[in-house]
Amino acid sequence: MSFADGVGDISISDNILPLSVWKAVEQSITETTGHAFSIKNQHRIGGGSINIACRIDGAGRRYFVKLNQAEQLDMFAAEADGLCELASAKAIRVPIPVCYGKAAGKSWLVTEYIGFGRGEEDSAQLLGRQLATLHRQSSEQFGWFRDNTIGSTPQHNAWSNDWVDFYRDHRLRFQLELAARNGFAGSLQIKGERLMANLDVFFSSYAPIASLLHGDLWGGNRAFDESGQPVIFDPAVYYGDREADIAMTELFSGFGADFYAAYQEAWPLDAGYSVRKSLYNLYHILNHANLFGGGYAVQAESMIDRLLAEI
Repeated sequence: MSFADGVGDISISDNILPLSVWKAVEQSITETTGHAFSIKNQHRIGGGSINIACRIDGAGRRYFVKLNQAEQLDMFAAEADGLCELASAKAIRVPIPVCYGKAAGKSWLVTEYIGFGRGEEDSAQLLGRQLATLHRQSSEQFGWFRDNTIGSTPQHNAWSNDWVDFYRDHRLRFQLELAARNGFAGSLQIKGERLMANLDVFFSSYAPIASLLHGDLWGGNRAFDESGQPVIFDPAVYYGDREADIAMTELFSGFGADFYAAYQEAWPLDAGYSVRKSLYNLYHILNHANLFGGGYAVQAESMIDRLLAEI
């Protein structure tokens, strides 16, 4: 979801959430930072469909807070771990997590608040170069030390020595099986099985390394801070083929030619990316079908048809 400011100030006693939740957030921030914190002002932030989001101010400090049901605490814990993983690469700015917890049937994640700006003339190029640096942070295996979510859908990240196996089983197969349970069975499944059986074809002359990925890098999950520095947030982190991140930047647009030129200059993509980007974006379109239904299932089947034509 976006950090962009939304619908205006609200009181701590606002009935969106019980007062006890906000008091627990205050206590959690106080205990984590070692400095007493009391909320003086809140500002509701729009732009997302999964969580309630607010900016909170007090004691000369400002934080960003996401809130959801208590059972979503692990989603926030995984997001905090993902932000820390991205921050450890020292490549692109991310909001640093402060704390997470639950109380009164609600869970929360508190992070650094970052004010956004329009970006400078060279901000897009800088993002391209920084993303290439992030992708050079690598692992010996594909996956991650924990599962997380893509949107609100579980994303399994069990370590694997083989990228094709990982992508087949933990990305495509998982989404196709979920689609069948959601009523999208039939030709989508038949064609999907054929695609998965021939996945090796797309990697016959290409062996990706396990790069640190944002994992959900669409235009709504990147911005520029007030000094023009790139910022990425709301990650679905794992180690995988860097092409998967680049492919998603193309799925819903939002990244300009300067960004791609800078990335290519820093670390050129393999020629086969032009075909594999549809393979990687299939995962996200299947996920959208499972989350939102509608025409996404039709779009996913059309993508599979085009990929099968390449075999």
